[in-house]
Order: sequence, then structure tokens, then C-alpha cells
Amino acid sequence: MTLLFVVVFLQRKEIFLNKDKKSDEIYRHNWRFSQELLSKLHPKSTLKSGLYFMSKQIIHTDKAPAAIGPYSQAVLVNDTLYVSGQIAFALAEAGASIQDETTQVMENIKAILEAADMTYENVVKASIFVKDLQNFVAINEVYGSYFGANPPARETVQVARLPKDVNVEISCIAVK
Repeated sequence: MTLLFVVVFLQRKEIFLNKDKKSDEIYRHNWRFSQELLSKLHPKSTLKSGLYFMSKQIIHTDKAPAAIGPYSQAVLVNDTLYVSGQIAFALAEAGASIQDETTQVMENIKAILEAADMTYENVVKASIFVKDLQNFVAINEVYGSYFGANPPARETVQVARLPKDVNVEISCIAVK
């Protein structure tokens, strides 16, 4: 796991070393400002020694297709998983049905979620890109079968073209 340290505020070295009253007031003011700013940007975080810790982990599984470009299958940042758009290019090339293509995409996403110790219950947002909205009902039927009573927020848009000329691509965001 890679740790990234985002500096919320920096003080000049002289302020830390100088013990006069003015420097102390500046330091305390900047510390309070940093705490307020951090609480607005990330309410669950805490400020420790002026640093906010963010963990970033690349998620990869052999149970889903490898990325076809300079991106990761998914990235886990703290408790949030960002899953790249998944496609089923082998099935699209073979001329499979839109239901089979969508099922494979959903299985790819399931494998990535499992690699991050998550399930479809953790998904809070999904984006569906389709080549033809005439397939919406068939895609929606397969997609819906992967979620329980509380499905995530979602949008579905028709696009002119998708990578590898597939018919459907789905990405999502999940939270532990």
C-alpha cells in the first residue's frame, strides 16, 4: 500500500524555533484554520501534527480483464473504491447477446469488488455507457439482478462508440 501525505498547512521553520508571543499566535491561528479546513473537506478525518493521511491502493485481480491502457482496474482510497469502466470485449467480438455481454461486465465488477473485500452491497454509484439505448431494458434487467432492495445511484447514457466496439461499459464507486 502506498501512503500519500497531504500537507494541510506548513509553518516556516523559524516559527517553530522562535518562541516569541507573535510567532505562537500565528502558529495557533494556522493550526485552528487547518483543523477547520480539514473538517470541511473530509469530516471523518483527524488532524495529526498538521498532516492528513490518505491511503491509496491499486486493486487488481486476474478474474477480470487487465486494463487496456494506462489505468488500473480499481483504486482504493481510504474506504472508497473507484472501479474503472468494465467491458466484455471477447463476447462483443464473438457477437454475444447484450444480456451475455452485460452479465460478463457485472461479473468483472464483482471480481474487482471481491479483490477489495467488498460486494455489490458496497456500491453507492454506477455509470452505464451504452452504444444503443434500445438495449436499455435488457441491460437494466441483468444489472438489476446484481443489486438488492437498495440499488446505488446511477446514470445511463448512450455514447457514439465504446472501447473495442463493445455495446456496454459500466463503472462504479463503492464504500466500505
